[in-house]
Amino acid sequence: MQNQGQILENYSQQHPQEVLVVKLKIDDELDEVMIFKGFSSSLMRSTAFDPDVPVISDRAEILTIDRLAAPYKPQSPQYIQQAIPWKDFQERICNN
Repeated sequence: MQNQGQILENYSQQHPQEVLVVKLKIDDELDEVMIFKGFSSSLMRSTAFDPDVPVISDRAEILTIDRLAAPYKPQSPQYIQQAIPWKDFQERICNN
């Protein structure tokens, strides 16, 4: 069974025109993770070089997800949808 990080990475592989920015909490610490074409990278902490080490752990509580148009431009991000609750995003995945 896939964990939530793998679910989001698979979604991003199937939607290469999108970049996901995931706001989450791990052990009472906030983090932001960017996911693009199946790869995740933390924007606030170090990311392991080994792609088999999940960036979003099973302990993570996903708060919201932003969908942005690729390519990502930090100076002028193009939001498709912002602050999507994890439950709503899961429903979106199940309905596609």
